[in-house]
Amino acid sequence: MRSRTVALVPAAGRGLRMGGPVPKQFLALGGQPLVVHALRVLQASPAVDEIILAVPQSEMDYCLSHLVTPHRFTKVTKIVPGGAERQDSVRHALEEVGDETDIVLIHDAVRPFLTERMVSEVVAAARAKGAAIVALPMKDTVKHVGADHVIERTIDRRPLWLAQTPQAFRRDWLVAAHRKAHAERVHATDDAYLVEWAGHPVSVVEGSGENIKVTRPEDLIIGEAIWAARQSSDR
Repeated sequence: MRSRTVALVPAAGRGLRMGGPVPKQFLALGGQPLVVHALRVLQASPAVDEIILAVPQSEMDYCLSHLVTPHRFTKVTKIVPGGAERQDSVRHALEEVGDETDIVLIHDAVRPFLTERMVSEVVAAARAKGAAIVALPMKDTVKHVGADHVIERTIDRRPLWLAQTPQAFRRDWLVAAHRKAHAERVHATDDAYLVEWAGHPVSVVEGSGENIKVTRPEDLIIGEAIWAARQSSDR
């Protein structure tokens, strides 16, 4: 039987760093909400069988009527209420994943420039090794700076990578890691940390510098430039 993959899209953040009343995942980029760009790639990917979207409870009806239905995101089978933190939203969505699922993929709603290549490669790596993330090797020189703003040492950047999403994991590994973290009140900024903390190795698939996370107003400006460049190259 073919391996089954479910994608979770946490989109319940308030986006306070953007400084406006609209949650960042619903801000427009290229005329469409950020989350729509991410969902479009996951919908088109042959590696993804189902999508579960976690959003603010107050926005659940809006997401169904204004995003999922009009864009014919038929793979979105469930819209669930998110939690106070990203980790809570992922856990809530994960509770809706069926036992028949082999691989769970997680992608941030505010990373609009993921590609089919990233999705297929990270899912394939997770099937082969149990867990994998998209990441970028560090390019800048890294300095360790003391409290007095004086450089204490230069860190070797060769083994350093910047984590991105999508990230993909064996369902049983991810479920156990989230349950353990919730019970022990361990908090993490990404799911790979929890799986590592639970004792499992996590592999890396090289990502892209365009796979930015939109968290600040300047990121949206950069995103518009990337989107415009992609539109030009498609003509």
